[in-house]
Amino acid sequence: MTPFLVMDVLEKAKTLEAKGVDVVHLEIGEPDSDVHPFVVSAIKRAYDEHRTHYTDSFGDLELREAVCRLYKTEYGVEVTPDRVLVTSGSSPALLLALQVLCDVGDEVLVSNPGYPCYRDFALACHAMPKDIPVSAENGFQFDAKDVAAALSPKSKAIFVNSPMNPAGTLADPESLKELVKLCDANGTTILSDEIYHGLVYNGKKPHSILEYTDNAYVFNGFSKRFDMTGLRLGYLIAPKKHLRVLRILQQNLFICAGSIAQRAGLEAINLQLGSSAKAREFQRFQSAKCAEYDARRRFMLDRLSDLGFDVKVEPEGAFYVFADARRYTQDSLKFAFDVLNRAHVGITPGTDFGSRGQGFIRLSYATGIPRLREAFNRLAEF
Repeated sequence: MTPFLVMDVLEKAKTLEAKGVDVVHLEIGEPDSDVHPFVVSAIKRAYDEHRTHYTDSFGDLELREAVCRLYKTEYGVEVTPDRVLVTSGSSPALLLALQVLCDVGDEVLVSNPGYPCYRDFALACHAMPKDIPVSAENGFQFDAKDVAAALSPKSKAIFVNSPMNPAGTLADPESLKELVKLCDANGTTILSDEIYHGLVYNGKKPHSILEYTDNAYVFNGFSKRFDMTGLRLGYLIAPKKHLRVLRILQQNLFICAGSIAQRAGLEAINLQLGSSAKAREFQRFQSAKCAEYDARRRFMLDRLSDLGFDVKVEPEGAFYVFADARRYTQDSLKFAFDVLNRAHVGITPGTDFGSRGQGFIRLSYATGIPRLREAFNRLAEF
């Protein structure tokens, strides 16, 4: 397994901050909003009601039912609560799915560039990550021809990420349908990471893989959309044929997700789908937050252009820009630490996302425009 380079940058930034240096953080993918007060109230209420004990290993039934309502409302798909497994963040869900699917030496297909932890989770399960190149020409999403060429009898799973990290681009419905056909023909399971759904701009709409197949795993959670990074709450939606094995793994490895965090997640979904005055206020907050992210996105794109960075594909979701920095460097890791040490701005080196990320940098706009302005003023003098 390889280091998660963004965390190396963050840890160095924390060292500088401990010495009194002011660092602007554009490296980490963490919302700057706190947990909404209505959700905080639900957390406090859960403590008062003594909801501090184990839940069902698959999670609180009310929360699983709420996830089903969310997917019915937003994607028009029918999911039953027995297919929903609540986890302590989406990362354990990735591990559980790969443990179910993979034997030693099996292949797990991942995009290059793409989210680096997919590769390392595959290795943790004794499978072999296999890169599929993606490029700006296809919005850093899969081209069907490249997927077809990469599939083999050993290909047990393929990761799809939309909006994708690091580029923030969306997979279009036709490409998802084509991917389903290819994977069904090869006996390969699609693993769809939908953690950034709910953070999409310009009137775009994300699509769940469950709109096109039931033979897929979906990973989602509450960290990004609902600002609950520290509560560590996620879930997976799994094919029915794997439910018993997933339960055995969950019982042994994690027992269950945190009971208090689950009540927070239930409150967030109920508010997101509700019609009460309280729910409408929560929904207005969510909409305003997305509008603010969009404003930050446009600000960052403009400033990157002013500084000569080439953004080949504008992000449509999440809160990242993947910028070509080859005008300035051929070594994005060294460049990231130079920027941190000299300009005191944290950025993520493109090599964190695979060999095809070399020469690129990822910048997060999960921080306010005043701090973004400060960061770009520093970069202009770098």
